[in-house]
Amino acid sequence: MEESAFYCVSNLQALPCNLEGSNASVCVMLLSSFGQRFVSNLTGSSMLEIAVLTVAIPLLVVFRHATISNSMAGGSLKKNDDAVAESRNMKTYLTTLCLDYLAIVLPVVSFVTVLADWTYIGSFLIVIFTLISVASKRYKFGGSSLSFQGDSNSLRAYISSYRFIVMIMTCECILAVDFRIFPRRLAKTETYGTSLMDLGVGSFVVVNSFVSRQARNIKTIGWKNAVQSSIPLIILGFIRFVTTAGVNYQLHVSEYGVHWNFFFTLAGVSILTSMVNIPPQYSGILGSLVLVVYQLCLLLGLNNYLLSNERGTDIISQNKEGLFSLFGYWGMYLVGVHLGNYLFFETSSSASKSSRWVRIRVWILCLSFGLLSVLLDRYVEKASRRMCNLPYVVMVFANNLQIFSILMLGDLVPGSKISLLEEAFNRNLLPTFLLANILTGLVNMSMNTLSASSFTATCILIVYTFVLSITAGIADFYGIKLKLG
Repeated sequence: MEESAFYCVSNLQALPCNLEGSNASVCVMLLSSFGQRFVSNLTGSSMLEIAVLTVAIPLLVVFRHATISNSMAGGSLKKNDDAVAESRNMKTYLTTLCLDYLAIVLPVVSFVTVLADWTYIGSFLIVIFTLISVASKRYKFGGSSLSFQGDSNSLRAYISSYRFIVMIMTCECILAVDFRIFPRRLAKTETYGTSLMDLGVGSFVVVNSFVSRQARNIKTIGWKNAVQSSIPLIILGFIRFVTTAGVNYQLHVSEYGVHWNFFFTLAGVSILTSMVNIPPQYSGILGSLVLVVYQLCLLLGLNNYLLSNERGTDIISQNKEGLFSLFGYWGMYLVGVHLGNYLFFETSSSASKSSRWVRIRVWILCLSFGLLSVLLDRYVEKASRRMCNLPYVVMVFANNLQIFSILMLGDLVPGSKISLLEEAFNRNLLPTFLLANILTGLVNMSMNTLSASSFTATCILIVYTFVLSITAGIADFYGIKLKLG
């Protein structure tokens, strides 16, 4: 049966136009069955491979920073929103943007497709090239000793680079996973395990928490206003549910539930956080308490309920994964608020001292969370994105802090701290993500992605990521900044 399904999928485009009746029904049934198997029973990759990938990708950004001059950097071209776009050179801007794409985005596409089996070698080469570039640029500028002084501006640049990395990886994977060229070990796991795509939703929550109003110690809005501001996310959640159901997109119901999805999780976290107004200095304690209590509930039998294939007719049972994992994501967000305040927004009498200590704190936290994730995964419970258990939360923090620690090596590089492409994405993060979802839907409606050859899939992914990059760049060039919610 599985071979017949694969034959039907791989030869779908060649089926005769007059195929109808029972033959067509059988083919559609086989196609649906194969699509479900394509996203089911996945166990992920190793923590080591995920760690290597989260070293290589930020190193690509550092490498790009080491190869561009200040005149080409995003920071030097930063403009006011009301600036006149015609005062700048569009040709030079697009040329620099394309170079950013070739140096950062294109290698990322390769790492999750054609070079997926060469992850360790590729990462090693990137480390070597980056070290050579850093050394040569430091020699050119007369730098003879290592310096990690930095300043508050470089910290803001690293946060922007971090947000860009999370976004470009998410946008790349949500389409790449629909093709057979994307390794199944990097796709979302079914129950327990670790994979690159498992980091997606968790990283989004961490990104939001690090730079949230709560982390910056800005007066938070009431829960009623929080609900109103979350309405766009809720609407997007309903739109995603309707559209994916309409095109028969290959989703597995155990990911979030029958009706739940990523947008509902973000909205839920926002509403829960606004209902408990707590200073950022203490949010880490509350978040840790939520995570520990939730983990105890999982070990006492809640995990059996969440992993069971049996579902009732009530709304809670239909969406049990999404609803209960909300406690894990909320705890993650609260801990992220505390870390964001502790690392980036805590006041200090000396800016340079503050910047230096941020780097030390990030490296210590990265190592601590990394070690803790291994211990929890081995002795408490395997990491599970589906339930958002404590080992998963710790693993997400470990990998995200690792990205930060790599980006902070940029203080070794004289000159630029951010590229044009990074700045362009940061000005319209959510609109860019929405565009990525729209393009992903259009690709899935216009072709059968499971039957695409490796060459076709790679070409589509290159065009897709290039369109995203150019669109974000043009919007940034003309000072367009959309804010949703």
